[in-house]
Amino acid sequence: MTQTDVSELSLELTDDPETQNAVFLAAFNSGRGDLFDLLYRSDAISNLSGRPLTGAARTEAITALLATRPKLHSVVRDSIVAGDTSLIIVGFELEVTGEDGTRQRITGRCTDVLVREPDGKWIMAVDRPVAEHTETLGD
Repeated sequence: MTQTDVSELSLELTDDPETQNAVFLAAFNSGRGDLFDLLYRSDAISNLSGRPLTGAARTEAITALLATRPKLHSVVRDSIVAGDTSLIIVGFELEVTGEDGTRQRITGRCTDVLVREPDGKWIMAVDRPVAEHTETLGD
């Protein structure tokens, strides 16, 4: 999947997993937590911080993480749409820089659950990345 600039996309998720992935990547890689947070229900659960968070705590953790300008790459591995619910499994690779300047590459799988709202728009309800491998990157 090629990187897509957030300005090239509507930030609306659809029932198409490839489109969802492109929107998710563009918003994440924009570094703008405010944009990325628009993809989530207000009561959505995310463990991007390493622990399950919801509401204002989730928004704060997402904003803080994206302010560090991590770079995410992901590929849809499986997806199922049943009515107003969509389950997507993606493989991901995330490059982050720690507070000490150490760069790391984290790879793993993410389980995403999206729901269709009454207005017909899809939105993230559960975002559960699970790291499988972490490596320190050289200069």
